[in-house]
Amino acid sequence: MTAIPIVALDFPDAERALTLVQTLDERCRFYKVGSELFTASGADIIQWLRDTGCDVFLDLKFHDIPNTVAGAMRNVAAMGVRLATVHASGGLKMMQAAVEAAGPGCGVLAVTVLTSLDDAQLGEAWGRDRVDVENEVLRLAELARSAGCHGIVCSGHEAQAVRSRHGDGLKILVPGIRLQGDDPGDQTRIVTPQAAAAAGATYLVVGRSVTKARNPREAIALINTALRDAD
Repeated sequence: MTAIPIVALDFPDAERALTLVQTLDERCRFYKVGSELFTASGADIIQWLRDTGCDVFLDLKFHDIPNTVAGAMRNVAAMGVRLATVHASGGLKMMQAAVEAAGPGCGVLAVTVLTSLDDAQLGEAWGRDRVDVENEVLRLAELARSAGCHGIVCSGHEAQAVRSRHGDGLKILVPGIRLQGDDPGDQTRIVTPQAAAAAGATYLVVGRSVTKARNPREAIALINTALRDAD
């Protein structure tokens, strides 16, 4: 199955987001709305995307007590969102509450380790000298599967290990996608679309490689072609 590209609308206002969606038109029909755009535009941007026939990945990474996350996820599902994120480190009960509240129409993805972190930075966050990122991703993936999550979020570096262990039991969303030669920016564990697809990614989130491109339509076309060729 060909991996599905999702373009990240990481903009501070709705106007620039809507301009990009109209520019890409039929070349992309799946978009990520993250914290920056959602706090600027609220549910209106999600409604606009849904009205234009696009699918929405709402990436707010909920991490709270189970009851609070469940309430938020019910609201998310009511918006018609197709995918939404929680932090796997919120624990089994929190993820179970999110899955139950989301219902069958909204897939819950558990964020394992942010792609901006390496072994040393993760160890610093967890209060240890060093933490092996891949082992931590696999540990949290097991927890997410036990909770009934649709899938997980991890980098392309860990995707193959997750796919080998879980097969089709977990969908895998890979952020930090860059075209060959692109600036990695603030991401540490990045991969190309081809590498992510080969590792078993179900969804790819593409941001600056499209949003900062001189020709965004050409950039997404290159990604679509690379994913079809990798299938």
